[in-house]
Amino acid sequence: MALHKLQVDDFYDDAFKLIAIHCRLEDYRLAYLLNKHLGLRLVRKDKDIDFRYLEASYSIFEWDNDIEFTLWNLISNVCKKEEDSLYSSGTLFANNEKVLKTFHLISEYKKVDFFLKISEDSHSVDDKEILNKLKDIPQIITSYTVDPLNIKSKDHLIF
Repeated sequence: MALHKLQVDDFYDDAFKLIAIHCRLEDYRLAYLLNKHLGLRLVRKDKDIDFRYLEASYSIFEWDNDIEFTLWNLISNVCKKEEDSLYSSGTLFANNEKVLKTFHLISEYKKVDFFLKISEDSHSVDDKEILNKLKDIPQIITSYTVDPLNIKSKDHLIF
């Protein structure tokens, strides 16, 4: 009797392009500039991406282009959170010091500030054209494409 194995990974074929963006803007300012220069209509979602049970949350903007069957997402890669320090001074009245902790959605790319995820069915989006338009925005330091298959934590990009 033959043994048949079914690989679940074979059926996962979510085709998307990923562009890393380096800039020091707030998320809403970057979404405005992308809307203006790329002709998008990104809108902030009601709920942020939340991982590890309220440890870190990342802002997400989305636009579903029904005409071209393309879903655009702008995702923050950095979450800065102020927490109480676990420092003990050994006295009864200790000063509670705050520590600023930084979390990353995709830990392999810690220097990337935002990701632009483009999910498409028809392969109508030219990533080189998008990169050229992103270079025209003076507030963006640099941008480049990232291969999603080489990311270990690519499950964080499924929402």
